[in-house]
Amino acid sequence: MTGPKIAMLGLGSMNGAILTGLLSSGVSPEQVVATSRSSESAQRRSQHYGVQVLAEENDDAANRTAAAQAEIVFLGVKPYQITDLCAGIKDALKPGAVVVSVAAAVTLEMMEAALAEGQPVIRTMPNTPLSVGAGVVGLSAGTHTSQQQVELVAELLGASGSVHVIPEEQIDALSAIAGSGPAYAFYLAEQMAAAGAELGLDPELAAGLAAETIYGAGKMLLENQGKADAAQLRRNVTSPNGTTEQAISTFDAADMGQTIRAGAAAAAARAAEITGQLRGQ
Repeated sequence: MTGPKIAMLGLGSMNGAILTGLLSSGVSPEQVVATSRSSESAQRRSQHYGVQVLAEENDDAANRTAAAQAEIVFLGVKPYQITDLCAGIKDALKPGAVVVSVAAAVTLEMMEAALAEGQPVIRTMPNTPLSVGAGVVGLSAGTHTSQQQVELVAELLGASGSVHVIPEEQIDALSAIAGSGPAYAFYLAEQMAAAGAELGLDPELAAGLAAETIYGAGKMLLENQGKADAAQLRRNVTSPNGTTEQAISTFDAADMGQTIRAGAAAAAARAAEITGQLRGQ
């Protein structure tokens, strides 16, 4: 076995996406130990991922046992559970182990206060396309985290997506665009598919066309970075007085752009609100 030992405490959608990406990028299953709440889910996830999964149901110390083995510990529980989890594993961690949160709203300061003095901490905001090698991760380092540790975690996550090291005060903004963003794309695909069905297409065909179109458009955006931005690519396919122009004009009349910006702002504001609530616990 090569590489650091990794603990995944909780295997919800985000830690599951990260684990899928790690394994797809070449991380050995033997490097990973994970935890899950019930025996049933632990067995199911162990079979699915091919890694050791400890059940909290059978062992109150499952998280401590997993964390004690690892150089990198991913916390994949709900935001309101993060600091309690930090406190629970505090004495089991290796002094140099890096604790990595994937939860929204929980600050580096909150985690550092719940852990031993000097424990390295990293706050990330990943998105679920990590599971298909096309993710985005925002990453902010804590007070006691070295550049080498930042680079190690970034390298692990970067094998299945792009990693952006940013100041912590920008995490909520990144979350509003990239963290929540896949849901925006899925929502658009959902509406495109519904429109296709209303226009007479077979619903399954309409859903496939929407998915393929969003995938292709996203690929064009990435491949044209530095050459043409989204606005230019949109103009390239919007002929004067043509069919696409009619659709875009309808979207503009409904002020869809402002609606999308308002939605992203609401997501960022909600993250800040949750942070405030967690501080008051």
